[in-house]
Amino acid sequence: MTFEEDDRVVLHDEHSDYDGEEGTVMQVVETMFGDENYTVSFEDGQEAGVPEDNLEAVEGDEDDDEE
Repeated sequence: MTFEEDDRVVLHDEHSDYDGEEGTVMQVVETMFGDENYTVSFEDGQEAGVPEDNLEAVEGDEDDDEE
């Protein structure tokens, strides 16, 4: 799943101070390998260079919910 700016996400990274916290995608950057990394803003800071695998969409925040 790819994310866009302003999407609400939960970060899963045991090495981050923000592990398990909900934040907002502020920037999407494509790497030289074609992958996307994200900058996520939290209440008291931000985390840059977050890979897609470390993010989970906040429930109820998807635009294309099942019909």
